[in-house]
Amino acid sequence: MFRHVAALLIALLTSAASEAAEVKVLAALVLQDALDPLVAADERERGNRITIAYSTVGAIRQRLAAGERADVVVLTTEAIEDMARKGELTSHAAVAATRTGVAIRDGAAAPDVSTLDRFRAALLAARSVAYTDPKTGGAFGTYFAQELERLGLAQAVNAKAVLRRGSHEIVAAVAAGEAELGVTFISTIVSTRGVKVAGPLPPPLLATEPFSAGVLRDSTAGEAATAFVRGLHDAKAAEIWTAMGFEAAASP
Repeated sequence: MFRHVAALLIALLTSAASEAAEVKVLAALVLQDALDPLVAADERERGNRITIAYSTVGAIRQRLAAGERADVVVLTTEAIEDMARKGELTSHAAVAATRTGVAIRDGAAAPDVSTLDRFRAALLAARSVAYTDPKTGGAFGTYFAQELERLGLAQAVNAKAVLRRGSHEIVAAVAAGEAELGVTFISTIVSTRGVKVAGPLPPPLLATEPFSAGVLRDSTAGEAATAFVRGLHDAKAAEIWTAMGFEAAASP
């Protein structure tokens, strides 16, 4: 009798262990504050082992092109849709979005950035401006550098630019007084102590950056990868996205 029960318990434990999967995720840096608790929740609920690495969108695309293996990518929707068109994904879904804005240090007077002309004036008046170095492959940094060129501000702003790798380093530079203004994602600004939002970027500049998740075609994690992506846009995930300053995508 006892031997039978012991054998049954061993079988159940072996079965549970075999069902657990390892899922490797590559994700955009700006998503770290929300994805870390979402990964922890997935591991608790499903028992899978999730490993996640953060980098810029461009760097992740380069790593995959060089042959790095992963199961899931969480990137800008533009990048995910491009990968889907190229047949690199088996499925994908929108997960969240964040607005873009201007960070200033706590206690500093907020410049008026409500219109394009006033935003232009604020950039010119600032002693220093931090934004993502386009050379790191950051999607928003590349976009903002192009807009500076279009607005005729590239030379003036880049002469005093504090270039950083991603939104967390930008707001850290502002908090430390290394940059007077930081142009980045509002979700990172509101989740960082020592800084505050001066205002969102004015039209017609990019106001919202949506993000999506996709399962890579060469994933070996099977249903675990699909379930992880599904869990990024369920009701529980929506609470975490919102708490971290994002706008949660509607469940499909």
